[in-house]
Amino acid sequence: MTQFNDLDALRAAGLNLQAGSDSAAAAVRERQAILTKPPGSLGRLEDLAAWLARWQRRPMPRLDRVEVLVFAGNHGVTRQGVSPYPASVTVQMVANFSGGGAAINQIAGVAGAILRVIALDLENPTQDFTRAPAMDEAGFLQSVSTGHEAVSPDADLLCLGEMGIGNTTAAAAIAAALYGGGGGRWAGRGTGIDDAGLARKGSVIDAGLHRHAAVLADPLRVAMTFGGRELAAILGATLAARQHGIPVLLDGFVCTAAAAPLTRLRPDALDHAQLAHLSAEAGHRALAEALGLHPLLDFDMRLGEASAAALVVPLLRAAVACHTGMATFAEAAVDNRG
Repeated sequence: MTQFNDLDALRAAGLNLQAGSDSAAAAVRERQAILTKPPGSLGRLEDLAAWLARWQRRPMPRLDRVEVLVFAGNHGVTRQGVSPYPASVTVQMVANFSGGGAAINQIAGVAGAILRVIALDLENPTQDFTRAPAMDEAGFLQSVSTGHEAVSPDADLLCLGEMGIGNTTAAAAIAAALYGGGGGRWAGRGTGIDDAGLARKGSVIDAGLHRHAAVLADPLRVAMTFGGRELAAILGATLAARQHGIPVLLDGFVCTAAAAPLTRLRPDALDHAQLAHLSAEAGHRALAEALGLHPLLDFDMRLGEASAAALVVPLLRAAVACHTGMATFAEAAVDNRG
């Protein structure tokens, strides 16, 4: 198992990132120019084909093996009343995933993707970050390493998702710590809190930011202090995908916040990732804009579970099919532009 022994080792890995293949992306653009269609007429499908080629580092992208990883964790901050659901729901939903009864099971099946659900010490929630760091360094690094190791090096595409009661609070706290604005800017309704609960959620985030002001300049300590095990695993999986040359689909607000600390190490750290959708969660638009990510869908979804990431897979399959299967003007004996 890949093991980051300390934060410096993780920081070094986050700084030492391989670039994508310019030549593979250029080859896609060259082929797109001679396919039987007006230039650029497939819009973002053409961009997505080039993106896949760049990060798979081959001129003809493929999606033979698509993996969906859903990480699950529990949060001590739920003791502050930030969610209408008890932490026991996380365990129950993991069982539902295993039984094939969740939305992600259905969407992953439609997408032709392999679904794996990884639970991280659900019986022992993280610490309440208003009183202590959510994780100590060893626990944080163990979760990062679990996520890193979970990525199959031969995957063609990785979809990331999560399950964890209270994790929108953790995600909002990470966003506030990285980009400022306090709990009021980033807190959303999550699984359905009322107005009083929303105000309480913002106050809880502010209390955590005040207590841990000393760590705000260090993005990895921000992830350790305010996040959760499933968020740390997403960070590790995102990093591993970059190292293996695997494009990534980030699901929603929690996934985006989990990966965001990497961009504070290197601004281009998420160039291999696309944002699957714009979540209905309040802070997601601002976070996407801060990261320069452009959502592929806007369906008012806020479920998590990698549901939107898996929903994008058929779009990517269409992009690959058009790129690899369409005839050129010469092959089809169709006149090109003069």
